[in-house]
Amino acid sequence: MAKYILGFIGCGNMGGALVRACSKTVGGEKIAVCDYDNKKAEKFANELGVTALTASELVKESKFVVLGVKPQNMQETISPISGELAKHKDVVLITMAAGLSISAIQAFAKATIPTIRIMPNTPAALGEGMILYALSGVSEADEKTFLECFAKAGKIDKIPEDKIDAASALSGCGPAFVYAFAEALADGAVECGVPRDKAALYAAQTLKGAAEMLLEFGHPADLKDAVCSPGGTTIAGVHALENGGFRGITMDAVMAAYKRTLELKK
Repeated sequence: MAKYILGFIGCGNMGGALVRACSKTVGGEKIAVCDYDNKKAEKFANELGVTALTASELVKESKFVVLGVKPQNMQETISPISGELAKHKDVVLITMAAGLSISAIQAFAKATIPTIRIMPNTPAALGEGMILYALSGVSEADEKTFLECFAKAGKIDKIPEDKIDAASALSGCGPAFVYAFAEALADGAVECGVPRDKAALYAAQTLKGAAEMLLEFGHPADLKDAVCSPGGTTIAGVHALENGGFRGITMDAVMAAYKRTLELKK
């Protein structure tokens, strides 16, 4: 039986956010970490009580091996540990590399290893992430354990792998689009005379509240219409957004992110 439930290879921004989230469900003592930068691994060891190991040690001792490295570094990360992965008959790989399919990861590992492909986003650091996942060769029991481990990272949704790149162009890249919109909202209020710090707060809380309304009630068009009184201020603002191409440019942003993901696969 593996000593650690989760072993994270790479604990940068996204990997580190998931280490923090998972430590709330399984406890730091059940998590191992390693990173090219040993100081990062040691930081998490000191802060969360996880164990810093070498990549080879981590693979030997972990049930789920989470590959938290960039796509361009994936092959050089997996190659040195492929032998250990082949020996570890009970291991499950978890990959979060944009544009790299499960079959590509297994090709790097030179073995057909049960694999979970996830596409998380940065709000996972606060337990408010959107995590997409797809499976290959993973048992129901291991899928259940995975879901339990990552429960504190946010909402988790299963999706066919051939749709995960398109969906992550929204959920993975979307936070940056929202931050840009929040900045623009605040800038508009500043132009109207609102102090910068208050404008930033009002924009953030407005977006948070609107998101909660969407999750609770759905139907964004209906919610929008409910705020737009005939001849009122809101419909005038919506008119300005439409005149500026807001809807089309937002759709273009998601499409551009998706096209770039497809380019990274080549």
